[in-house]
Amino acid sequence: MLPILITFAYLIGSISTAIIVCKLLNLPDPRTQGSNNPGATNVLRIGGKKAAVITLIGDGIKGAIPVLIAQAMGGDLLTMTLVALAAFLGHVYPIFFGFKGGKGVSTFIGVLLATNYLVGLSFMIIWIFIAKVLKISSISALTATLLTPIIFYFLSNKDLNATYVITLTCAWIFFTHKSNIQRILTGDEGSIKS
Repeated sequence: MLPILITFAYLIGSISTAIIVCKLLNLPDPRTQGSNNPGATNVLRIGGKKAAVITLIGDGIKGAIPVLIAQAMGGDLLTMTLVALAAFLGHVYPIFFGFKGGKGVSTFIGVLLATNYLVGLSFMIIWIFIAKVLKISSISALTATLLTPIIFYFLSNKDLNATYVITLTCAWIFFTHKSNIQRILTGDEGSIKS
């Protein structure tokens, strides 16, 4: 059953909310504008708050659905985190869009909320707090990502195997943000426009 769940999670993760939303709202393809990244932050740049919120929610839902299905089928926490990783990888490497996807933060929030809603809420609180203070989306996301494995470990009854999978996913988020990290280090990273 796990291989089927993982395959399903990857396929639903591969649906690019950003590309679909931009097409429906007659906006430019997010892969060709702004940061060229099909994610909520870039959609905010090119299409405004409404389009970005729809993208954020859509990416979160596509991460949550397979995890909730795994849970409903009696999957343990390790199974849920493996399914979560598959949905995340679908977003980052979508089979429907030439394996070139977003950076995965919105989908990661969705899988966290479905796996353990307290961990997901913690991620969002940290993200919002840092964003309000520093006004830089990538630093907010990376700070929340860095703290997530620790929070997850203690809120999951210290399930080490599941925490390993969450940690791997978090490491992947840092990898997808490597260009952002370079810009942060050089002081060139763009700020969030209010």
